[in-house]
Amino acid sequence: MALTNTQIQNAKPKEKPYRISDSGGMYLEIMPNGSKYWRLKYRWLGKEKRLALGVYPTVTLAEAREKREEAKKQLAQDIDPSTAKKQAKRLARINAANTFEAVAREWHGKKSEIWVPKTGVKVMGYLSRDVFPLIGSRPIKDIDAPELLEALRKIEGRGAYFTAGRIKQICGQIFRYAVATGRAQRDPSRDLDGALTTAKTKHYAALDIKEMPGFLQALDKNDARLFPQTRRGIRLLMLTMVRTSELIQATWDEIDLENAVWEIPAERMKMGKPHIVPLSKQAVALFREQKEETEHLNTPYIFPSQPRPKNHMSNNTILMGIKRLGYKGRMTGHGFRALAMTTLMEVLGYPHEIPDTQLAHAKGDNVRRAYDRTKYLPQRKKMMQEWADYLDAIAKGGNVVSGDFGKKRAS
Repeated sequence: MALTNTQIQNAKPKEKPYRISDSGGMYLEIMPNGSKYWRLKYRWLGKEKRLALGVYPTVTLAEAREKREEAKKQLAQDIDPSTAKKQAKRLARINAANTFEAVAREWHGKKSEIWVPKTGVKVMGYLSRDVFPLIGSRPIKDIDAPELLEALRKIEGRGAYFTAGRIKQICGQIFRYAVATGRAQRDPSRDLDGALTTAKTKHYAALDIKEMPGFLQALDKNDARLFPQTRRGIRLLMLTMVRTSELIQATWDEIDLENAVWEIPAERMKMGKPHIVPLSKQAVALFREQKEETEHLNTPYIFPSQPRPKNHMSNNTILMGIKRLGYKGRMTGHGFRALAMTTLMEVLGYPHEIPDTQLAHAKGDNVRRAYDRTKYLPQRKKMMQEWADYLDAIAKGGNVVSGDFGKKRAS
């Protein structure tokens, strides 16, 4: 006789487990602790077997009967329901371990071993904010191009075209890692070439060399009343050609003033490789002035924060200094790198390999980049001094595009 909901609700626990039958081999087993389990008794290859259908009341009487009918359909197709259930659980475990998020985090962990820390943080920020909520729980092998495009379109929808393109590149790397490790068949991001709106390339504002005499004179005159260390920071960005972050985060243990060299450790460089900056006489003098002014602050930073000396100077300090000099939107700290690269080639006559190496641009594999640390070092030392002398000359009214400087070539 078939069970009713009233019978199930009234079934009380006893000292030992007992069963109350429904129909078609299904029954409810009541345990001494009051738990109630749906079971299905069936025969497979001549042997009696049991199939768990769930726990009451999470699985209702009607739902248990549906599961019973599904199991009977499997039996009719010569499929053992217990074996099929185990295989389904195994597949679910595999899929859970191979979701896009699981594979992405594994890939991120591998890459983080060679990335600069801030790169790892930035990439995980992209994924956590814009990708995981949409496709993170999906088995990576099941994600196709339209599904990935739908996720990227949501990013485009808020006008973040550059971010959408960057995330497409990141996802492509993750899919290719999944292919290499046997968890996906292909990289669907390759099918999306041309499908996204191309973001306009943003270039850092940079002055033309012809405008530099005016800038240098404004810096010397200092009508903007910038702090001395802000002015030194701006000058050292010009003289060293480093990125703003590399300057403001610099510590005194990186600088050898006696030998006029600055060695930036790998963890502070964009490409994760150590970098050597030969220092001109002018740069050494500025570093000595800065040391004399700040050594009483007991801080490791060469450019400490004015209000909080235990921290380094803010990137915004340099930018605001340039703005107060009257060059808002026309020059940035990073712009000095572009200015130097162009002038060193077009005016001072250096072949692009030498300033390119000094600017630590990304190129080649890890072995080549390690070699680039000391590549062209004698020429770079000479070039850095000539660059400093050139800036001094034009600040005093020298010709910015001709004269002795324009005739020089790297030896």
